[in-house]
Amino acid sequence: MMAQMRSALFRRGRTPGLRTAKTTLAAVLSFVVAQGLLTSPAPVLAPLTALLVVQLTMYETVASGLQRVASVVAGVLIAVGVATWVGLTWWSLGFVVAASLIIGRLLHLGHHLLEVPISAMLVLAVGGAEGPALDRVYETLIGAAVGVAVNLVIAAPLYLQPASDTLTELAEKMADFLRHLADQLGEGWSRESSDRMLDQARRLGDEVDHADRTLARAQDSARFNPRAAQARDALPRLRTGLTGLEHTYVTIRNLCRSLLDRTYFVPSEQAGSVYDAQVSDALALVLQAAADAVGHVSVVTSGTEAQDVARIEVDRRLSELHHRRDLLADLLHEEASADRATWQQHGALLTDLDRMRIEIEATVRPPEQAWRPPPVIERQRRALRQISAAARQRARRRPRAQRRPRRS
Repeated sequence: MMAQMRSALFRRGRTPGLRTAKTTLAAVLSFVVAQGLLTSPAPVLAPLTALLVVQLTMYETVASGLQRVASVVAGVLIAVGVATWVGLTWWSLGFVVAASLIIGRLLHLGHHLLEVPISAMLVLAVGGAEGPALDRVYETLIGAAVGVAVNLVIAAPLYLQPASDTLTELAEKMADFLRHLADQLGEGWSRESSDRMLDQARRLGDEVDHADRTLARAQDSARFNPRAAQARDALPRLRTGLTGLEHTYVTIRNLCRSLLDRTYFVPSEQAGSVYDAQVSDALALVLQAAADAVGHVSVVTSGTEAQDVARIEVDRRLSELHHRRDLLADLLHEEASADRATWQQHGALLTDLDRMRIEIEATVRPPEQAWRPPPVIERQRRALRQISAAARQRARRRPRAQRRPRRS
């Protein structure tokens, strides 16, 4: 129990209590600012907005603030427009809720979608009065601005080290799996061991997904961060390494599938002898070279001073892999000369090994360009452009008679 509480409070890459302190400070400051500006007698909406806006990273805080402001403004405008002509009735309430949800989805407001109808209903309940409507907008702006300012002054950490550590763990687990697969070939191969190794290979996909999420968090932490310059070189290197490891994982899984398929092309009683001792030993040596190459990938992705030396070491291991693969191909060719039907399975095995070598080489390739963050509201801008384009297209499709003004 204590270990679980400790892991929840002290996660790797996070400063203990940082988000709690920032959120509390933002809520208090936003309330004080709203009181000073006399937005309302009890401006609780400002600290409420600050609570929802402050996130772990600067990007998440800015994006959350913009989405919340957009949702409140959209809801207020809808409610004021309806209240001006109708007022609060059962059908006007239904119209406001439906229109708010549609507009919120068109603007891609995400978790703040329900804020649009909530704001609209609260303003509609007071008859669309200008004072309460503007107060709601002002307090939302104050809370969002204070939340962003607090996160700017108390800068969120860059999650580069956790991302680098996760890639190191992923590379080590993949290297350990390849070594285990090589040892299994040396101990004896069977249909049962093939099934077991394929299941273990598939479980590596969870580690790949975890690494991808960790790197995505590191990218978000660098957006709008005052220390983002530290990430411009690290993030492309980490992304290149992760992409290469993802593709390497796919080749490992396909390799295990090819080894399993081979056992189904022979009678079950012969499944343990589909590869003789000489071929098994040669394949095990190829996998050992691949494991050694993958094991040095983390030195390159971590960005240490020894990364150039590590690239040379990876290239040397890959050259050894290629040499051992050629020796394996000669042995498989001799075996296939006696039974040509087996060459299709042997060809698939060799193809997987070639792809693995290429993908491991890609993990340590220098990135071609530096990292540049995408716009924070790109989805909303794209949605607005689509709505505008649809409106213009509909206007062009109207008959000319309808667009021509009537003559008196």
